[in-house]
Amino acid sequence: MEEREIHLREYFRTLIKRRYIFFSFFVMAFIFILLWTFSTTPLYMATTKVLIEKSGAGDIPGSNFYYMPYDPDYYETQYQLIKSTSVARRVVKMLSLEKTYESYFTDKNQGNNIIRSTLKWFKHIFSLFLHIGGVNESQTGTLDNNPGPAELSIKADRIARVISGSIRVEPLKDSRLVNISYMSTDPELAARVVNSVAKAYMDEILEMKMSSSSYAIQWLTKKADEERINLEKSEKALQAYMRDQDIVTLENRLAIVPEKLSEVATKIAMAETKRKEMESLYNKVRGLKNDLAKADTIPAIGADPTIQSLREQIMKSEQKIMDMSKKYGQKHPAMQTALGDLKVLKQKKEQEIKRVIETIKNEYEIARANEENFRKLTSQTKDEMLSLNEKFIQYEALKRENETNRQLFDAIIKKIKEQGITQDIQTVDVWVVEKAEIPGSAAKPNKPLYILLGLIFSLIGSIGLTFFVEYLDNTIKSPDETEAKLGIPVLGTIQLFRDEGVVEKVILEKPKSVIVEGYKALRTAILLSCSEKPPKNILVTSVEPAEGKTATALNLAITLAQSEYSVLLVDADLRKSVIHKQLGIDNSKGLSTVLAGASDNEVIFKGPIDNLHVMPSGPMPPNPSELLGSRKMIELVKIINERFDIIIWDSAPLLAVSDSHILSNIVDGTIIIARAGRTTYEAVHRGLKILYDIKSHIIGIVINAVDARKSGYYYYDKHYNYNYSPDEETEK
Repeated sequence: MEEREIHLREYFRTLIKRRYIFFSFFVMAFIFILLWTFSTTPLYMATTKVLIEKSGAGDIPGSNFYYMPYDPDYYETQYQLIKSTSVARRVVKMLSLEKTYESYFTDKNQGNNIIRSTLKWFKHIFSLFLHIGGVNESQTGTLDNNPGPAELSIKADRIARVISGSIRVEPLKDSRLVNISYMSTDPELAARVVNSVAKAYMDEILEMKMSSSSYAIQWLTKKADEERINLEKSEKALQAYMRDQDIVTLENRLAIVPEKLSEVATKIAMAETKRKEMESLYNKVRGLKNDLAKADTIPAIGADPTIQSLREQIMKSEQKIMDMSKKYGQKHPAMQTALGDLKVLKQKKEQEIKRVIETIKNEYEIARANEENFRKLTSQTKDEMLSLNEKFIQYEALKRENETNRQLFDAIIKKIKEQGITQDIQTVDVWVVEKAEIPGSAAKPNKPLYILLGLIFSLIGSIGLTFFVEYLDNTIKSPDETEAKLGIPVLGTIQLFRDEGVVEKVILEKPKSVIVEGYKALRTAILLSCSEKPPKNILVTSVEPAEGKTATALNLAITLAQSEYSVLLVDADLRKSVIHKQLGIDNSKGLSTVLAGASDNEVIFKGPIDNLHVMPSGPMPPNPSELLGSRKMIELVKIINERFDIIIWDSAPLLAVSDSHILSNIVDGTIIIARAGRTTYEAVHRGLKILYDIKSHIIGIVINAVDARKSGYYYYDKHYNYNYSPDEETEK
């Protein structure tokens, strides 16, 4: 089934139909807002404007501080501080509000208040009854006019919390100006409180700075004492180490040792060279002891002066011997003496050569010993240098620790002096630009605005409630919606019967009533429902009881009879028959007796008008469904079909029992009666499903008891009966 487009007119129809809900909620909501607006105690708002500057660097020369002129966190912190309870307590203390707070809220300051006036009236009546009963009004109170310090403190805290919660801080855009506001029912109190808040805020931040400086000085003083002790310990440790290690000459020795080490290294190189030279010479002369003749070939021996002298003497002696050999013979005494002298000289030369060789050996030994001594001296010098370095490192560590402690101690002493100067020159970077004046008019409530908002909210709420109720209402209301949701034609609508009398006889008793036109329209729709001929057997039923099926069946039968059709109205509701009571017909026999075989078919009685006959239900049988589905029922239908043009069957509701299910397969068509505003679509869907399952022919649905004055689809004052004469219309 395609969804139907909702037109704007349908929304207006919904509002017209639910106009009582709409106007009721609108009036009640608007009256409530009016009462609340005019009964609300007026609030006066006082505002003071202050300038808040962030403290920058420069209070102490040389202080290292990064200054940021705009800091959102800083300003937000200040705003919260202004609204803090500590500032509010200062305000209470400044104004002595714990003693004078109630004096600002006397009746003369409260203004006109409907609710308060009503409560005051009841209080007056209660006091009057107490007075009549002999009870003194002062005896009923527990107020202590002279509270103690504890009570005053508790009261002050309570007032401070109230003030803290009512302070408003609003920074002005693109500036460091801030509006501080306070609202109260007393304008003078509002001005005094907000001015006191600015002063209390300045006192609070000044005290915080002073407290911070005092705490810093205390902490630094304590830290200075600790560092003084550490400095003294480090100085004593340094002095003791210098005394134990003879640090006074340490630096001189530390400068001499490298020079000494360098000098020894030079001597080692020289000694090593000397030793190598002597070792090489000694290796050459060491083998000459057995062959001294070659000794003269060695420069170290040949260069010896003694050997050179002996060599010259030997040469002279040999020359002398050669000269004498020319004169004398070998045995000449002079010759013998000369040879003896030469021999002695040669022996002396050999002795000298041996002496020189031994001297070379000794020099070699001395050179080797010197080299070893120098190497030992080098090792000793290195050990001494390492020892000196270790002592010097420890000395430097103690000295560095001492210097660090001294610098830290000096820095703390300097910081203490700076904090002392800062504490003496503490300032508050807050200035009051504009003081609050006593407000001349109330800030709240804004009565014109509240009334306008009340109109808007009441209207919106009324519309919302109307459509919400309409959304929850799932009952049958309009023909268009019914056809769209159910998929079956609406044969007609019957208006709600409001006149005196019985609706079942409305056509007979009030033929010119507006409701009669609905039944006539229904008659026309049924007669035109089939193209060839109108249906002969028509079942009139409903999905639930008390939906007007019997009244519709009776009035429909009367309108058909008025159209000169031979009509039979059968009361097939064997469980709860009504037609015989409305028409005054004997019900001792009827449909039930015919189907049970207790009587013949002559149970048809003449109706209230011509062409209308009625078959009552008869006594209520124990098995209505079995009787309606029996073979006798088929035979009865054949008989009455031969006698009458149209047969109207009034049956039990579809969802209550199965009687209508059986009859719907016997008749030519079924008409379902639904009561407007009562029958739900779910119920009709269930009834239709039953009829569709048994393949019954459904002619359509009739919407009964439509309230034209409440429905948005019909206008009561526009219904017009063309049968009325002008005089009758005027009289009506």
